[in-house]
Amino acid sequence: MSSVSSLLSRPATWFHRAGRPGPSRWNTWEPPRADVLGVARTLTSATRVVDVMHLLRSEDGIEKYYTVNPGSAFADGLDSYLSGLGINVLSWEEATRRSFDLAVSCSVHPTMRRLRAPLMVLPHGAGYNRLVTESTGEAAVPAGLSRRELMWRGKVVPKAIGVSHREQIDRLAESCPEAVPYAVPVGDWCFQRITASMAHRDRYRSRLGAVDGRRLVVVHSTWSEHSLLGRHPELPLRLVTSLPADEFAVAAVLHPNVWARHTPAGVLERLGAAMDAGLMIIPPQEGWRAAVVAGDWVVGDHGSTSFYSAAADRVTLLAATGLDELDPLSPAAAFGRGAPRLDPEGDLLAQLLDAAGRHDPAALRPVVDGQLRSVDTSGEVTRARMYAFLAGRGVRPPSQAPRPLPVPPPEPVRGPSVTAYDVTGAHDPRGAVEVRRRPLVAGHHTRALGFYAVTTEETHPHWPHAAEVLARTVADAEVAALDWIADAASRYENLNVLVARLDETRCLVRLRGGGQLEARTERAWGARRPPLDPVLLGSAVNIRLTDPERSADLADGLTLRTGEWSVRVAFTPPAPSGR
Repeated sequence: MSSVSSLLSRPATWFHRAGRPGPSRWNTWEPPRADVLGVARTLTSATRVVDVMHLLRSEDGIEKYYTVNPGSAFADGLDSYLSGLGINVLSWEEATRRSFDLAVSCSVHPTMRRLRAPLMVLPHGAGYNRLVTESTGEAAVPAGLSRRELMWRGKVVPKAIGVSHREQIDRLAESCPEAVPYAVPVGDWCFQRITASMAHRDRYRSRLGAVDGRRLVVVHSTWSEHSLLGRHPELPLRLVTSLPADEFAVAAVLHPNVWARHTPAGVLERLGAAMDAGLMIIPPQEGWRAAVVAGDWVVGDHGSTSFYSAAADRVTLLAATGLDELDPLSPAAAFGRGAPRLDPEGDLLAQLLDAAGRHDPAALRPVVDGQLRSVDTSGEVTRARMYAFLAGRGVRPPSQAPRPLPVPPPEPVRGPSVTAYDVTGAHDPRGAVEVRRRPLVAGHHTRALGFYAVTTEETHPHWPHAAEVLARTVADAEVAALDWIADAASRYENLNVLVARLDETRCLVRLRGGGQLEARTERAWGARRPPLDPVLLGSAVNIRLTDPERSADLADGLTLRTGEWSVRVAFTPPAPSGR
């Protein structure tokens, strides 16, 4: 989704309620031999069970259905999600009336005993870690491994309990020993798909703005008062306003329960100021896995997405550990105790750079290996266990292991373009102009670090009049660039530099005193011509002109540098009159 409105207005696809199959003569393919039911309880478990159900192939004679197990506090959004997938959806009442050859769920609840099918349950995150006494009835047993969830009248309800590591079986033996014979180490199909997507990193990074030297910081927050957002709700805003905009892109991944509990409109409203400063929001249905692949840093908490990011060797900093709601014996708790910390009130840029310099992927490897095991064979093992339930119906398992497909590219929700920056800069020893722009957000900006650079779309009552750089970023404007620059120069006497975009790689520049130049980026052999940001160009020119030793050599061009990225800009004066 590329806009706020597209996230709030879900697809208009009607919510299909599947009935019993009609006569076989209506079929194009042979009638199915086996029926399998995917059971969703929350949006988190729904996305995971849909992913797992892809391991079952329709061409093997399998008909797939889905239903929602009602009663979760986080069920909002499930109907619209399932309705957009074009799948067979049954009401819970119909699902419990019919018989199936297998039911698969990535969550477990006592009411699932009503299903007339052998039940296979799998985790909907990285293992079983969180203490949820409302579900388990026990203060020290994580959700998914408790007696209340797994047993009914002395019998174990699931016929298979998938775990990502044998360590979870050891904890299951303590909490519900009767269930141990049903436990199956299946690895983690979700993480197997993440690792299979690494070759698409550049594509994902481009979607998330990590181009032209920008590195990607992904903020991960699970749900509850112990989460990153619960403990530090202003951290996303602090990140996007503290990190130089030309060196960092920042995206946020929020647990689907946050969206379900607080509504999409509520989430986007709470993060509105950060989005105004450039924060991208990953929708809850999909995109977080691509963000794990694309990211350079993860600023997170005890949620599974932070854990997966660390497992993918991303530079990891925790702003919240969640130890108050984790099984202390779980790998997630070990992760919370052992991962590097971020001080949300400290110098965020310095902490990120320091963490990158100290990063050792091997440091968290023992913790990761204690939660994720046999990832490369997870799809094969999980599918084999599911097909074993269908053997009596004549369904044969495929001869080849499943090939994990790359995850879909992210479609982040973005706010409006940033229209005002606080700019600092200097000249490096080689003569390049180093520029650092930090977004300005009304109500959250206290003091200027350097000078202001704004666009013509900025509506703050004071910033345009205090700015030293004004830029028009729209090339196809009503008023010609030369006319606009002349008019703006007469209206804003404080300006040092005015810039009007001509196209993606050229701008018109007017300097204090009336001098005008046309700027264009230079292209190295074998490389594309870099784009030219009018605000960035104006900022660099302003820095150059405020240096008395270098102000005279602008006609010779300049090298503009932001972090590790640089571009050479050439300037052309207007042709002499009459030529």
